[in-house]
Amino acid sequence: MTRFGITASCALLTAGLIHPVLATESQQDRSLAPVPTFLEEATAAGIDHTYDGAWEFFVGGGTAIFDCNGDRRPDLFIAGGKNQARLYRNESPTGGALKFVPVDSGIGEKQAGKVLGAYPLDINNDDLLDLVVLRLGENLLLEGKGDCKFELANRPLGFDGGREWTTAFSATYEPDLDFPTLAFGNYVDRSAPGSPWGTCHDNFLFRPVATEEGGVAYPEATRLSPGYCTLSILFTDWNRSGEPALRVSNDRHYYRGGEEQLWAVPPGRPPRPYRKSDGWQHLKIWGMGIASIDLDVDGFPEYALTSMGDTKLQKLDDESDETVPIYQDIAFDLGVTAHRPYAGEDLKPSTGWHSEFQDVNNDGLWDLFIAKGNVEAMPDFAAYDPDNLLLGQWSGKFTEAGGAAGIGSDRRGRGAGLADFNSDGLLDLIVVNRAAPVSLFRNLGAGTAGGPKPLGNWLAIDVRQPGDKNTRAVGAKISVKTGNRTVVKDIQVGAGHASGQMGFVHFGLGVAERANVRIKWPDGDWSHGYRVFANGHVIIERGAEKARLWYPE
Repeated sequence: MTRFGITASCALLTAGLIHPVLATESQQDRSLAPVPTFLEEATAAGIDHTYDGAWEFFVGGGTAIFDCNGDRRPDLFIAGGKNQARLYRNESPTGGALKFVPVDSGIGEKQAGKVLGAYPLDINNDDLLDLVVLRLGENLLLEGKGDCKFELANRPLGFDGGREWTTAFSATYEPDLDFPTLAFGNYVDRSAPGSPWGTCHDNFLFRPVATEEGGVAYPEATRLSPGYCTLSILFTDWNRSGEPALRVSNDRHYYRGGEEQLWAVPPGRPPRPYRKSDGWQHLKIWGMGIASIDLDVDGFPEYALTSMGDTKLQKLDDESDETVPIYQDIAFDLGVTAHRPYAGEDLKPSTGWHSEFQDVNNDGLWDLFIAKGNVEAMPDFAAYDPDNLLLGQWSGKFTEAGGAAGIGSDRRGRGAGLADFNSDGLLDLIVVNRAAPVSLFRNLGAGTAGGPKPLGNWLAIDVRQPGDKNTRAVGAKISVKTGNRTVVKDIQVGAGHASGQMGFVHFGLGVAERANVRIKWPDGDWSHGYRVFANGHVIIERGAEKARLWYPE
């Protein structure tokens, strides 16, 4: 049976997620998506930080966006490469100019050096967010202690951080395991003869082991071999089977005979790569970043893959079924190739890094941000390569708005993240640049520097599972319905480029003043519908009768 068979359709209808894939005539008649205005505020906000270093730091340069002190405002941990990684506490006034204060994280100078990226995750189920730190050398598991303090937990967790060059991370909760499974993507094997050409390192999968004291340990890694110089990975339920697989994006600049990869990770059994005999198609790109979203709400996510020269947007083929991962590229059809700079006179190919789907103008359509920048001084690729902001349109296509929005900086972007730093319902933007200061943009909506103005209505949702397992509901799906239209987003750990975030999940609502929210929990159960008003922060706990409101000070 194809993926549009009776069984799949009935399941989606029961969940309330089916709607026409094509926009209605009235939607198609709407004007182009409104363009938000971004104002660069890094220096004024108190962030003076640069990611830099030798060729090992040409890649990486990520940021973790998460609440480290319990005030529900997103704080920042920023990689430094040869410089020290820095932790910044968010003190932005609600609706005002952005403000961050550097704080002592509690980790030593040695551990804060040679950092390429970081991802927040509640590893030990205490509902305090921890940090997974990717390094050139030993990777770190930092246990959150509250008040933006962390303790190195490698030894207590039995975790061997290795000595690899680690550039990617993802995590998931497997069935019947109380703690997260961790996947690390490694780049060039610097110890191999002939490095760097054709010397990619294996990737590692760490499954949790429960201790007698009721805690967790990660004593042994499973090698995912062969590795092809990975720069982004993501646990994703590509076929909605309830069993996440591991999507791996690899850099063809260094491997021999490699390709993009998809690994099956069956519970309790060794992982295995999908091969040609499984329907997996050979794809060789300079894979840098992954972003995932279900654009047409058919139950199967699409994947934006950044690269040097173009961006792929993969959709599961109509003839595929739930066992055969056959994809078609729809990037050109929808206008998201991002293959050359949209400004300046340099017509050479672009170099894409971090990618992320969000709704930056609150019109209810997903937009795609791509951080761009030459690896260093590669003559065959554009030197001036401004970041992309591709706004979703009611026609289903995307339109470039990076220059008009004010984010077209002459810097070499790497990792990034979109989050509402000042709790005004507008997504702001941080970009970690190579050998240049971090960029921090405040979203002014339709306004100017004189003050923000709303573009559309919005909703921010924080999902929790009270108890002693997966408190942040990793693997859950949030469904938001306004009128006869539904959008969905998964809670995931991974993707982007060396950058992750956890906290409120943002949805644009357009002109809708209320929404119906349902949660598909990680075990597959659906919640009842929560009727909520627009323009607010809501917390939905599993089993709660009503959503709880949070009001920023």
